[in-house]
Amino acid sequence: MTCATEFRWSSAAATDVGRVRGRNEDACLDLPERGIWAVADGMGGHAVGDFASRAIVQALSGLGPPGSLDGALDDARTALLAVNQALIDEAARMKVRVIGSTVVAMLACERRCGCLWAGDSRLYLFRAGHLKQLTRDHSQVERLRARGLITAEEAKHHPAHNTITRAVGAATRLDLDVLTLEVGDGDMFLLCSDGLSNEVEDAGIAAVLAASAGDCAAAANELVQQALVNGGHDNVSVVVLRAEDIGGGSDMTLLNPEV
Repeated sequence: MTCATEFRWSSAAATDVGRVRGRNEDACLDLPERGIWAVADGMGGHAVGDFASRAIVQALSGLGPPGSLDGALDDARTALLAVNQALIDEAARMKVRVIGSTVVAMLACERRCGCLWAGDSRLYLFRAGHLKQLTRDHSQVERLRARGLITAEEAKHHPAHNTITRAVGAATRLDLDVLTLEVGDGDMFLLCSDGLSNEVEDAGIAAVLAASAGDCAAAANELVQQALVNGGHDNVSVVVLRAEDIGGGSDMTLLNPEV
């Protein structure tokens, strides 16, 4: 028995190299018919960053049909652990320090969805006119901010702003954080690389999603354009998705908000 979603999902992905970088090392996965979406932001330069992000997307796109959301998350974790080892092996073969990538992935099943991530690519929820960042960055500035050593505003301009503390391929042990969520009718989700979140404030993201009236392609393209207008200092990638209830109601309860 497969884990079919009780929502009709519409989604769209958009990506751009930006105005500074010469190569796009991001990759997106947009499979609404299978309830799988992801954004990966590669690192390492010299063509290995895009190799890493593509490896992640290919692994996730190869997942089989799960029997439950927990099973889907377990399968995704297993696939990412395999990619992690493959990237470590490839870095050793190429004699480079690291071939790695952030990842944020979302999977839908019945009336729930789950997310797993490593790094500073993010998942947002836009519900009833309010935007909420669901993931917590694995970054040096987030550690400092969480300890009260710097403010959120100071974090934007901190020298360690781009230093992440987790990534696929960065270490032999890959720790992936996971959250699960009840889905509500009309919920919109945004997966993005830091090329968006570093350039567009949360208020600007919310304004674009609100103005889209549920048009995922329009929202995805406009978010990328906003990042470019604001500087486009990095590759920028987004996946926007919307849930339409076809199953008859949801209590929209956040199952583990402390993650």
